[in-house]
This record gives sequence, C-alpha cells and structure tokens, in this order.
Amino acid sequence: MERIIAYVDGFNLYFGLKSKGWRRYYWLNIQLLVQNLLKPSQTLPLTKYFTSRIKSPPDKQERQSTFIEALETLNDFQIFYGKYQLNPHRCRNCGLEDKVPNEKMTDVNIAVEILKDAYEDKFDVALLISADSDLVPPVKALKELFPNKRIVITFPPGRYSVDLANSVDKSFVIGRGTFAKSLFPKEVKKQDGFILRCPPSWK
Repeated sequence: MERIIAYVDGFNLYFGLKSKGWRRYYWLNIQLLVQNLLKPSQTLPLTKYFTSRIKSPPDKQERQSTFIEALETLNDFQIFYGKYQLNPHRCRNCGLEDKVPNEKMTDVNIAVEILKDAYEDKFDVALLISADSDLVPPVKALKELFPNKRIVITFPPGRYSVDLANSVDKSFVIGRGTFAKSLFPKEVKKQDGFILRCPPSWK
C-alpha cells in the first residue's frame, strides 16, 4: 500500500468553496474528503490541517470554533495554527481607513511539516490541498532532496496555480461530487458526550 499524508490549507480551501457559493459544504469532514480522493492501493496514516483562529466577528468565530471542535473528534488528524491578524488598509479612491484580515504562517507550517515527514520517511506521496504559489519553493526542495517521493496537488474549487501545478507530479481540481459525499453528519458527538451541530447558515 502506498502511504499518503495529506496537508490541507484550510483558508485556501474555505475561500475556494466561498468563491463558488458552496456554503453547504463548509461542514466538511476533511479526513473523509481526503479518503475520497485516494485510490484503493493507497492508505492514509495521517491528515494535517493548517488554519488560524479568527478573532471577529463573534458569529464567524463561533462557527469556526464549532467546526474545529468537530475536526478534533477525528482520529489520525492533526491541526496546526498560524496567526490571523488585521492589517491597516487605506482605500486609494476614498481615503477610508479600514483593517483587512490576513493569515500568516500557514505556508511556512506546511513547508516544515512536509519536509520533516519526508526526512522521517512517513509517506510515499504528499497530497497537498492548496493553490498557494508560495508553496512552490518547498515543493521543489522536496523533489530535489527526496526524488523518490511524489507530490500531488489537489486544487480547491475556483483556485489554481500554474507554477504549483508545474512543480508537482500530478494535479487536479476537487469536484463538487467529492465534497457532497465528504460532509460530517448534522450532529457530531464529542468524547465527553457534547453534541456539535452544523451551523444553521451552512445548511
């Protein structure tokens, strides 16, 4: 069996779904999504999910917390956190000052984990769900240092990077049907018995 470790860029995936208006797929079992992308000859020892905790507004923060708690019920699943910060921004047209959210560290965290896992020989194929072209340098480094390791890019909907596609062994876009069969049940039971429910606005 070919060993797969999946590296999932959480915000890139989320904004891909958002760009398509696929809100109904936000309640996504990330591990099941990856499993639905595998071939029968492949096994999934671990899935790594990269995200950042948002700070506002409260309703979005609550929905994200519920989703992350659902992910935490999964076995062989790890979550890595970057930073979510608001950067000042001035509109060139009207001069209005505002703050624009910006996520930091996800690409660095993914790069570190992929290279570390390759060095420790934990996978045969790295499955990367992202379209962030900032990941091209670590992908190229992995190919140079570990030529026997394969990298497959699975692009979120509405997302694509030519540079990233050209730097890996294979790439494709995740189809809507795969998302449709990769959702959590409407209710997810935590280990302590607490029931998590899909946010109403995601149904």
